[in-house]
Amino acid sequence: MQLPRLPILQYDRCRPSRNTSPPLSCNTTVAIPSRDITGHGVRVDHTLLVDPGEPPVISGVTRFPATDHVGGNSKIPSIVYYDLEGVPRAFGGKALQESVIERAEDEEWVKVEWWKLHLRPKNLASNHVTDQDLPPLPTNRSTIQILSDFMGYLFRCSKTYIQESHVSGPEMWGSFENNIDFVLSHPNGWEGPQQTQIRRAAVLAGLVPDSPEGQARIQLVTEGEASMHFCLSTEKTAGSFKEDQGIMIIDAGGGTINVSSYYMTTSPPTFQEIAPVECRLQGAVFITRRAQQLLTVKLTGSKFGTPEDVAQMTSEFDKTTKLRFNNPTEPSYIRLGTVKDRDLAFNIKSGQFKLPGTDVATLFEPSAAAIIDAVENQRRLATKPIQRTSTLDRSTRRLTTAQSIFLVGGFAAKNKAVADGALAFYLDHRVSARVSKFTYGTRCAVEFNKNNEQHKLRAASAIPRPSGRMVLPNAFSAILHKGTAVSETKDFRKDFITECAERTSCDTIATEIVCYRGDASNPRWTDSEPGVFSNLCTVHAGYVPSIQDAQSPTGFAGLQFYRQQFSIVLMFGLTELQAQISWMENGVDRRVPATVVFDQIVEEI
Repeated sequence: MQLPRLPILQYDRCRPSRNTSPPLSCNTTVAIPSRDITGHGVRVDHTLLVDPGEPPVISGVTRFPATDHVGGNSKIPSIVYYDLEGVPRAFGGKALQESVIERAEDEEWVKVEWWKLHLRPKNLASNHVTDQDLPPLPTNRSTIQILSDFMGYLFRCSKTYIQESHVSGPEMWGSFENNIDFVLSHPNGWEGPQQTQIRRAAVLAGLVPDSPEGQARIQLVTEGEASMHFCLSTEKTAGSFKEDQGIMIIDAGGGTINVSSYYMTTSPPTFQEIAPVECRLQGAVFITRRAQQLLTVKLTGSKFGTPEDVAQMTSEFDKTTKLRFNNPTEPSYIRLGTVKDRDLAFNIKSGQFKLPGTDVATLFEPSAAAIIDAVENQRRLATKPIQRTSTLDRSTRRLTTAQSIFLVGGFAAKNKAVADGALAFYLDHRVSARVSKFTYGTRCAVEFNKNNEQHKLRAASAIPRPSGRMVLPNAFSAILHKGTAVSETKDFRKDFITECAERTSCDTIATEIVCYRGDASNPRWTDSEPGVFSNLCTVHAGYVPSIQDAQSPTGFAGLQFYRQQFSIVLMFGLTELQAQISWMENGVDRRVPATVVFDQIVEEI
């Protein structure tokens, strides 16, 4: 991604370099918040570019309402209470206060958690997760609206924190309040439709206006890439990055496990992806979900097996037992009630439920297996060798068999990695190339060739064009193949023609971009594997005078027709897809930006 400008004063003259966060040479004050918003919890960082000659400093927003209920942590739980009218009543740590919980029960508020997983792409390797497995959403609030409400809450908290923690805070805030750049992270597997929803939520929250200028103030980064930038900026891990070596980043987070592999190419360092990134829905919340299921079974018949007691014990497991577990040969304990509580028939004594360590290990097993599988995929697909190290997280000790470098997040144990890394991405921007996860192209027709064996088999489906030529539908024209390394400056193009019987039909160009998720190296027909082709988006280009100089020879049945010749240009090097329509005019390559409209997502209400 090209280094973004800050939209005030002379920022275009004081961009940081690509390999470090250098002092700034202009006199300006800008806040750049970053938000890790798509995990189990939320953290907000910010950097204030204040003093000329001083490097920017990344700071966390460390004060939220009721943070004493989450250990004074700068990462707050992404929980929201809504009343029956759909009005948000409590966010984050405040939603865990006893008084709020009591009022929520009395007034029948709806508790919303894990809601960000409803955004997930349905094509992820997540057969174990359905919407029915997740806590339900309020009937009158969609996932985008909930995300918008939470963004607005975080923005208000950040505003209060910055105003109260900096000298002349209110005046300083007022100088840049309407010119703030936002850096938002999302899991590796989130694609164009999810990115569009995140941007839409930012607009609904009032972070930016609904305009091209407003959208330019939002930067999106994957959690894997943010984690890599965090590792680079951390003294303990920066030494693991060595020139001409591959390195693997494992971000074992709250909802997802993100695995990315990079290769350091130059000094000062820049990095290239060497394998398609991985995303698995096996983060910390799924370990906790399995714990709830286990407790329900284990305590059936006990006086402590009520839904309320199981919910309390599940919460205690999530906060303490899960984090302490490190040895399957030793028992684990979950607190409940008081020290007088006991039910010896169910291993409950002195207010603690005793679980064999082997049972707790089974809760981690699917997540560990998902990590190992993702790691093996990375090693198999990597275009450069990935080196070895003994740096491992205790909860994923089995990964020694993978013989790779690991920098493991630890199932959301690190509160600052993604948010800090997102700002480091904004300031330093080290990744110069990314790897295509899938094959992208478009559905089209190809001219019928009677000498082509495949064409002969499809002869019955041939249709005439206005020119009189016979073509075969359901063809697939690949523009970018899976596994291709894509730099930020490289574009991918394919030439096409379209024929119209009416000139007005040529006024605009609209082409579907299709994603092929199968295993064939060169897919040719969309109807041969219909289940692995899916529409990604539609590329629109409006009226362009030069394109309208279409040919008008006499065609089929002596009728006049019009022909356009153009190219679809796709740029995948950024974290988001961009498109252009191109044509040749007097030997010069002319281009116009194209609007990328992702397929509409219908949500159940």
